[in-house]
Amino acid sequence: MMTRTATLVLLLFAATAGAQSIDYDPRRPAELRPCDDHRYHGRVEQARTCYAKLLESQTPIVQAEAAWAVGDIQRANQIFRDIVQNNQHAVQPRVRWARLYLQTHQYSDAVEMFGEALKAFPADAHAKLGLASVFAERFEGQARPLVEDVLKQDGDLIEAHLLTASMDLEEGQLDDADKALDRAMRVANKEKLPPLEVYTLRASLEMSRGGNPDQWIKRILDYNPRYGAMYQQLAHFEIMRRRYKEATVLLRRAVEVQPDLWAAHAELGSNLLRLGNVEEARKHLEAAYSGDPYSPTTVNSLRLLDRINDFSISEDPVVVGEDTYQVQLRLHKKESEVLRPYVLDLTSRSIQSFSQRYGFKLQEPVTVELYPDHDDFAVRVAALPGIGLLGVTFGYVVAMDSPSSRPTDQFHWGSTLWHEMAHVFTLEVTDHYVPRWLSEGISVFEEWRTGPTPGVAVPPEAIAALEKKQFLPVADLDSGFIRPSYPGQVQVSYMQSGLVCLFIEQRWGFEQLGALLRQFDGKRTTAQAIEATFKIAPAAFDKEFDAFVRNRFANVLANFEEWQQKSQAARQAIQKERWADAVEPARRAVALYPEYVAGDSPHLILAKALDKLNRRADAIVALEDYRRAGGWDPTALRELAGWLDAAGRASEATDLMISLNYSDPLNAEVHSQLGERLLTAGRNEEALREFQALLALNRLDEAPAHYGMARALREMGDKAGSRRHLLDALATAPHFKPAQALLLKMIEERT
Repeated sequence: MMTRTATLVLLLFAATAGAQSIDYDPRRPAELRPCDDHRYHGRVEQARTCYAKLLESQTPIVQAEAAWAVGDIQRANQIFRDIVQNNQHAVQPRVRWARLYLQTHQYSDAVEMFGEALKAFPADAHAKLGLASVFAERFEGQARPLVEDVLKQDGDLIEAHLLTASMDLEEGQLDDADKALDRAMRVANKEKLPPLEVYTLRASLEMSRGGNPDQWIKRILDYNPRYGAMYQQLAHFEIMRRRYKEATVLLRRAVEVQPDLWAAHAELGSNLLRLGNVEEARKHLEAAYSGDPYSPTTVNSLRLLDRINDFSISEDPVVVGEDTYQVQLRLHKKESEVLRPYVLDLTSRSIQSFSQRYGFKLQEPVTVELYPDHDDFAVRVAALPGIGLLGVTFGYVVAMDSPSSRPTDQFHWGSTLWHEMAHVFTLEVTDHYVPRWLSEGISVFEEWRTGPTPGVAVPPEAIAALEKKQFLPVADLDSGFIRPSYPGQVQVSYMQSGLVCLFIEQRWGFEQLGALLRQFDGKRTTAQAIEATFKIAPAAFDKEFDAFVRNRFANVLANFEEWQQKSQAARQAIQKERWADAVEPARRAVALYPEYVAGDSPHLILAKALDKLNRRADAIVALEDYRRAGGWDPTALRELAGWLDAAGRASEATDLMISLNYSDPLNAEVHSQLGERLLTAGRNEEALREFQALLALNRLDEAPAHYGMARALREMGDKAGSRRHLLDALATAPHFKPAQALLLKMIEERT
C-alpha cells in the first residue's frame, strides 16, 4: 500500500455540494442516494441538509462521502485514509479517495491510488475507469484500451460509454460518439441513472454536427436548473475545436446558472486570456481562486497577470494593397526594443503572403505576444508550466516563446511565428471549423514553402513511422494530435499533415488546398470534405498519398540502416579529425536523406570536412544545399556568410546574415557587422535598424551603435538626427576617434 505522511492539499469548506461528479458505482452506499437525488436535481439546500445528517453515520464510507459532499475535504480525506489503513484490501474506498484527489488537482496521487485499488483487485472496473478518466483528461493514448477492456468485462457500465463518447467527440468521430451515447442512454434508462451527462454529450454532439442543441439543453435544465457543468462541458468541446468566442458565451452561461462552479470561472478566465481580454479574465480567475485556492492553473494564471506590466505594447498599421490591418505586439520590456522591428516585419510579411494565397482579409487586429520565460508562455496558453509547445494561436491572438527562451541552435523563432500566423488565417477563413490536422498541416506546409526557412525538412521519426505503416488515414488524422497512441506520434502527425498538403499541391495544384480549407463550415467531416473537393473517396486519397510519400522518400526508406551507418561513420571521422574519411559517408548520407537538417546533419559534417580539406567551393555548395533543404543552424550560416564574402559574393552574404535575425536576433556582433555591411551596400534604412538593435543590446558601450546610426541617418538626409547621435556617441566615449572625425567633417561641411 502507498503510505501517506503528508496530508491532502486542503480545500477546507471551499468545495460545494455540486462539485462532485456523478458516482455511477453500484457499490455506493444506499444511505447516500436520497441526498444524491437532491443534488442531481439541483436542490442544493435539501442536498446539503441531507448530507449533513449523514456526517454522524456509523458507516465510515458514508461519513467520508457526506463530508466530501458538504465541502469538508479535510475530514473526507482523513476518513478515507483511516478506512484504507484499517483494511489493506479495501477497493471501493480507494477508488473514491482517488476521485477526491482528482477533484483537488492531485493527478499523480490519484493515479497512484487507482493503481493501489487495482493491485488489491486487478479486475475492478471502476478503478480502471477512474484511471482511464485521468488518461483521457491528459489526452494520453492509454485511455481507450483501458475503457475497451472494461467494456469487455461489463458492457452495461455507463461511465465507460460516456468516456468513449467524450473521446470520440474530441477526436471528431461523431458517428462513433452517437453510437456510444445510444448505449449509454439504454443503460441509464435500464438502471434509472441520472441522464445529465448523457444529455450533455448529446448536446455537444449536436453542436459538433452544426445543429441546434437547445432540445438537450432544455431537458438538462428541466432535470437540474443549476447544472452549470453542462455549459462548461459544451465549452470544452468548443475549445477543442478552437472556437474560443463561442466557448466564452457558454462559460458565461455556466457561471450564471451555477455561480459557485469554480472550475467554470477558471476556464472562463483562461479563455478570456486567449482572446486578449485581460481585465475580465482576472475577475473570473480571482473568483475561481476564492472558491478553489489550490488549483495550480488558476494560481499560475494569476501570478502571470501580476507580471503583465513587465510587457510593453505597441500598435502598428500593416498595409496590404488597398487594405490596412492593425498589429499589436506585446513584448517583454527587457527585449522589446531589439525584437519589435523583426517581429513586426515578419508578421507584416506573413499577412501579405497569406492574404494573397488564401484570398482572405483579416477582420480584426492581430496580437502577437512573445515570452522570454518559457514557463510564462506555458501558463499563458495552458495554465501549467513545462509544456513543450513553441507557439499557440487563439484566432487573432498569437502567443509564443521569445528567442531568448531557448538556445539559439534549438529554436527558429521566425519559423514558429510564420507557422502561427498561418493558423490565424486557416482558423478565420473557416470560422474556426478547420480540423486540427489541416490547420497544422497548412502551417507546416507554409513553413516549407514560404517561411523564413524554406525546404521540406522531415525528421527521422516521421520516416520511421512511414516505414512501420503508422501514418493514419486522413479521416482519422486528428486523433494523432489529440490522443497519441505511441511516443512521438504528435510530431509524426505534424509531418504527415504537412506532407498531405504537399501532396495536394503537387497532385491537384495549390488552389485546391484552399478549396479544401473552405469546405469546413461546421457541417462537413474530413471524409466528406475530401470527397467533395477531389471527387475521390478518402480510402483512394489515402492510397495515392501513401504512394506519393513512399516515392518521395524511397531512398531513405530502402536504405535507412545504411543512412544511419554512413552518418555515424562520418561523425566518428570528424571527431578524430580524419577529414578525408568523412567525405564519402557524409555525401552518401546526404544523398539518401537530404531532408534531415538537424544539428548533427550530414550536410554540416560534409561542409566541415570539405573546408578542412581546402575545398572551400565544395564546402559552400554543401552548406547551400543544407540551407535549401531547410537547414538554419546560426553558427553554420554565419560561417557560410564568411565564405561567401571571401568568394566575392558579398551581396549574398549580407542577405544570409539578415536571415540570422530570425533565429539569433539577440546577437550584438551580428547586428554590428550587418549594420556596416548594409551601410556599405547603400541599404541605409536597414542599416539604421541594425544599429538601433545594437544600441538596445549593448548599453554598456553605446558609442559604436550611436556612431552607426549617425552615419545611416546622414546617408538618409537626416542631418539633425545624425548630429544628435554623433554627439551621443561622443558623450559616452569622448575619445572615440571615428565619431570625432565625422563630427569634424560635418562642421567643415557647415562652414
